[in-house]
Amino acid sequence: MIKRYWNQGGKQKAVVIILGLIVFALLFFLRDDYQPLLLFIRKYIFIILLSGILLFFGLRSFRNSAATGKRLGVLAGLLVFFGLLYVAGWEYQLYDYMRTYNVYNNLNKIEINELPLTQNERIQPLKNVHSMGNESVGETKDVSLPHLVRIGDENKWTMAIQPTEKYVWQGISDNTEEVFSVSSTTPFPRFSNENRIPVTFSIGESLKFSRNTYNAVVQRFNPWMLFNYEPSDTFYMKNDAGQWVEVVSLIKWKGFFFPYPTFGGVMVIDNGAHDFSDYIERVTIGKGTFISPEEMRNHPYLTRQNTLSEKVSRLQAESLKFIGGFSDPLPWNMKTAVKIPDLEDDQNQLPFVTDFNFEDTKIDAYSGLYHWFGLEPFGDERTSLTYSVFVPADGTDKFYYYDHATKKQGYAGISAMPSKVRESRKEYDWDVNKAVEFRPYIKNIAGRKRLFFLGTVASISKDSDNFDGSATPDLALIDSEYRDVVWIDVKHPSTWEKTIYDQLNEAWRASEGIDTYFVDEEKATEAIMKDLNNQYIAIDTTTVNGNTVDNKETLEALQRKYDSIVNKRKADDIAKLKQKIDSLENNN
Repeated sequence: MIKRYWNQGGKQKAVVIILGLIVFALLFFLRDDYQPLLLFIRKYIFIILLSGILLFFGLRSFRNSAATGKRLGVLAGLLVFFGLLYVAGWEYQLYDYMRTYNVYNNLNKIEINELPLTQNERIQPLKNVHSMGNESVGETKDVSLPHLVRIGDENKWTMAIQPTEKYVWQGISDNTEEVFSVSSTTPFPRFSNENRIPVTFSIGESLKFSRNTYNAVVQRFNPWMLFNYEPSDTFYMKNDAGQWVEVVSLIKWKGFFFPYPTFGGVMVIDNGAHDFSDYIERVTIGKGTFISPEEMRNHPYLTRQNTLSEKVSRLQAESLKFIGGFSDPLPWNMKTAVKIPDLEDDQNQLPFVTDFNFEDTKIDAYSGLYHWFGLEPFGDERTSLTYSVFVPADGTDKFYYYDHATKKQGYAGISAMPSKVRESRKEYDWDVNKAVEFRPYIKNIAGRKRLFFLGTVASISKDSDNFDGSATPDLALIDSEYRDVVWIDVKHPSTWEKTIYDQLNEAWRASEGIDTYFVDEEKATEAIMKDLNNQYIAIDTTTVNGNTVDNKETLEALQRKYDSIVNKRKADDIAKLKQKIDSLENNN
């Protein structure tokens, strides 16, 4: 048809050329708008091809058949096929089942036999931080969703202060001009002064058209990436030069039969106000520097960092339900199948980004940020902790898991935690207070590693959909083995371990036969001195009765215990003095 129109004359040729250029321009400049369609085709390419082939041959058979009965048979066959495809693929989610199985088969799974310790515990839950950030900005500003990232050697919540989406003109004309960077380890996050960083991003999550982060990143994709990559979470962090950058996590789709998502690297967008040449660049080829997963190790600020999309890590953790075999998660089996527990009242679902220390686990894993999951058995009534999953937050191709069930530890999972907290504080109004974000707290206490869940009590107003930010939230630690709830002082994290010991040591002593820990040296010395005086008196009193030898042995034992405490104190004083001398020398 186009060829026939082309041959009609010069005018027609000009029309075809102009229309062709318009179509090409639209395909080029609007590729961020139709890219979701390309991704849909990529994700379901096998089903689309299979359906297309069957539809083609079915319709051809229908047209070539003269008999009415055969035509009706062909139509009935097509209807049955597409009906079964819909019911099995979408209603019973068998397509997702196969995709998750592909994820499991391609995981670099590593089982660990010892839990890592947690470090740099974050105090506030994500939604509290988000609420407090929004409380600190004006009407024409919004705060992006916070993300826990590593800034140097500290973990901080970072979020952009961006033009609000309520007023369209703000997103067209304004830039993102500030970034919040608040400590995650303090109960008092400050959203002012040095934590409010002046930095300009002309590309942002709430900006419009070519200045929108999603649009700018998609425009940067080459034709191959348009079919295989999609932008995901956006993070704000400092690069190796100390400059603030916008880091967009990318998802890469792999496979032909039931494609599955993997970590695809990042797109890094530099800060700065853009001029006309930058405008031409972003409307034509987008903005950002693509860094593949293999190249990320060459950028120290992207290692031990949080850049992995939670969509990818959730699917990886969920795929562990196939550890018992392909058929184990089916409804009539489920002997070892597990699920990701999502709590109804928790506005931030798993994973919880947590800082882990793997130094004493004897495996080749970095210490830093991980996506943590506590997997539980299928079913609402089973809330035991089956697996602890640690997914490297920087996208490293490894997947660590600890099997609690096989070790028969009998730990309670996070689904059981809200009821434990409510039971321990019956005086709370639990209609407006919610126990949320039960992240792991693993410490060496009383002779061995112990797993607790650190939960925060967050308040929510009856006429609000978001948690109210609190500078001093109530914190509870729940022993996953003994199920006891320990309420801790949010302002003094250094006392948490002793608070746990003071409450649970008698239970541990009765059950495990542990030794004495957290001894107060001042009180211990006073008690020994008192015993020494009593023994001197006893010696003088019992010499006449011939019992002096036994008392002398007791006296010598007490004297040795006293000397050991004094020597330890001297050693501690010497160590502190040496530390002060080293500090002075370094300052000079």
